[in-house]
Amino acid sequence: MIKIPQQAKALIFDLDGTIANTMPNHFISWRKAVSPYGIDFNATLFMELTGMPRTATIEKLNEMFGTKMNPDKVGRVKEDHFKTLVNSTEEIVVVTDIIRKYHTILPMSIGTGSTKSGAKKTLEVINMQNYFEIVITADDILKHKPHPETFLKCAELMGVKPQNCVVFEDGILGMNAAEEAGMMVIDVNNYFKVEFLV
Repeated sequence: MIKIPQQAKALIFDLDGTIANTMPNHFISWRKAVSPYGIDFNATLFMELTGMPRTATIEKLNEMFGTKMNPDKVGRVKEDHFKTLVNSTEEIVVVTDIIRKYHTILPMSIGTGSTKSGAKKTLEVINMQNYFEIVITADDILKHKPHPETFLKCAELMGVKPQNCVVFEDGILGMNAAEEAGMMVIDVNNYFKVEFLV
């Protein structure tokens, strides 16, 4: 089991790729949405952008590849395809074991780049919706990861100082955000490997 630092007074979890194994489905959905624009959306690129809200991801891809994708249109294609796959989502047991163990011991929250409705659906599919009263999504903030706002808001709502929070993350942007917030970080990639099917 993942070891929690002794000084931890609260736990913050990313959702996609940390609690729920949604990353392969997000990857497939992004490929489907952007490949008509000639973008080679590979696993490395995907992991670099993980944690960004949809619109920001499309804007970043436009910047990187010189494309002029419409964020609303392409985002809708991505999301519609993802919805067809969401019910096959499974929990990441090495992390959900921690959630179940510490549920009544330490305050816990979720800080995700997903939308409020997307996060709600994912938590319901993996039957984790009753473990978190505080779920901060892209709909609740102005600045997405790697900015620390998501995690700082979690800490504030839990009433815990940032330096006493441990963040569980799989994405580079999220880990950067947690470090920027002055929080301890556990990289779940050290405990769980995602496989991307092309």
